[in-house]
Amino acid sequence: MSKQIIATPDAPAAIGTYSQAVKAGNTVYLSGQIGLDPASMQMVEGFEAQTVRVFENLKAVAEAAGGSLADAVKLTIYLTDLGNFAKVNEVMARYFTEPYPARAAVGVKELPRGAVVEADAILVIG
Repeated sequence: MSKQIIATPDAPAAIGTYSQAVKAGNTVYLSGQIGLDPASMQMVEGFEAQTVRVFENLKAVAEAAGGSLADAVKLTIYLTDLGNFAKVNEVMARYFTEPYPARAAVGVKELPRGAVVEADAILVIG
């Protein structure tokens, strides 16, 4: 099976040795996104704004792969404060409808660039 690298200027450029996403067959693996604005590559301010930016970034990469967030089958969300779990659910409801993808929420000590939330996803397109 061949793999295709997915890249879009509508999401932040990779800041390490990874691709924004990799498509293998009809499965797309989206790398973790933090609250970086793709135009400025600066972190947006505040938990809700970072969470919105995370989902906007994932959405842009999903669309570049020929899909959408509706194709997500698995999400993993990383939080530096699990007290923000309810806010993540609130923001996530703006981007996903039932049936929701499978999901894990993980508390972590810290994230790149001082982010307070990060998420990655797996899509199945078609």
